[in-house]
Amino acid sequence: MMNAQSQDAAETPQAADANGLSLALFTALYELTMAQAYWQSGHTDEATFSLFIRRYPQDRSYLVFAGIHDILTYLEQLRFTDADIDYLRSLGRFDEDFLRFLSRLRFQGTVRAMAEGTIFFANEPVLEITAPVIEGQILENYVLNRVNLQTMLATKAARAAYAAQGRPVTEFGARRTPGLDAADQMARVGYMAGFAATGNVLAAARHGITPAGTMAHSFIGAFPSEIDAFRAYARSFPDTAILLIDTYDVIEGARNAITVAQELRERGHRLAAVRLDSGDVLSLSRRVRAMLDEALLEDVGIVISGELDEFAIDELVRADAPINGFGVGTKIGSSADAPWTDAVYKLVEYADAPVFKLSTGKETLPGRKQVYRRSTDDGRYSGDVVTLADEPPPVGGAPLLQQVMQDGRRMRRDPSLNESRALFQRGFANLPETVKALRGAAAYPVEVSSPLADLRARMTRAVAARPR
Repeated sequence: MMNAQSQDAAETPQAADANGLSLALFTALYELTMAQAYWQSGHTDEATFSLFIRRYPQDRSYLVFAGIHDILTYLEQLRFTDADIDYLRSLGRFDEDFLRFLSRLRFQGTVRAMAEGTIFFANEPVLEITAPVIEGQILENYVLNRVNLQTMLATKAARAAYAAQGRPVTEFGARRTPGLDAADQMARVGYMAGFAATGNVLAAARHGITPAGTMAHSFIGAFPSEIDAFRAYARSFPDTAILLIDTYDVIEGARNAITVAQELRERGHRLAAVRLDSGDVLSLSRRVRAMLDEALLEDVGIVISGELDEFAIDELVRADAPINGFGVGTKIGSSADAPWTDAVYKLVEYADAPVFKLSTGKETLPGRKQVYRRSTDDGRYSGDVVTLADEPPPVGGAPLLQQVMQDGRRMRRDPSLNESRALFQRGFANLPETVKALRGAAAYPVEVSSPLADLRARMTRAVAARPR
């Protein structure tokens, strides 16, 4: 049953820019030239395309699926505007009858997908789209873009939250993510994958995430002295202030923060924390913690920021640094160590016949598929099986691909961000600890069913037997 929001989306064209151009043009030119060749040759049967990630990025042994909700909205709204058609006509490459066909095109297909927040593994289809081949073909750029970006960021966030071992992580990366869209999605999928808050106020408002922040060095530099800046800030935020203590000298900054904390306490308020953004934060955090405790300010926390990633957080946690929370930005928002995924969108069935490719290093599995997840008696994930879609399920396997769109319409409401967060948290808790390791993680077992393996072997022999 569609919700009202998705019904409205289905009746509303994609938002066009000032020139009237829409997201329908967010496609590769060769998708459109192939589409015309399909159309002119009458090669327009139903096709299934499968999206999966071939190989793990560096140091990864799992991935976190994200992007499906944007894709469903795009598919419901897909249509070429008059301005889109006029632009394509200006290229002088397309037949006028084909352009008329494009102007009437609407997505009428079926989508099966994993749920947002699902943990998945290399070479498992996370999304399959079945539609007339032209409809399915021209979607490739958008679908891959959404899954690549959001899955990459969600996986990076999951690793950082895991490294923090329960300490809150706040995302401050908007100014250095590669674009506004990435900043918005970093806040959204970061929260889904375990972050506590974001410094991006627009993303917080859009997605219902707690906004958080401290202060900048510029604020302190604008006052005659550091303690004047601290007092001014504390007057404005007497119970939530976090004071940045490394503008000039960390130890002197800590002394000034202690003075302000004591002044707040005398007025019935409490300094929330101090922040370190540079230097040897392990050593400095220990010294500052000792100073705070000696001043009987055990309830004042210490938060750390400054080019942190999961590896730096892990080192601090393992060293038992007296840190209460982490602020992450540049290296998380750009997924600095692995800024892309090997996501692909491949034809696996055409006109009811399985399709595959044998390109070296880029082989694919034929046919529409399903992924089943097995678990132990206590719910821990023990292995996945990739099967043909119409195979009987393996014993104890739970299917991960669910039909979410039929005839171009959503079949159910999108889960809320908090529901996707809860799904991720349940899944991550059930993932073996050895697979979660930040480096040298164990491989999670994923097998191909015998019928699927047999189909691929038969098709491979058939290709080899063809006349050259």
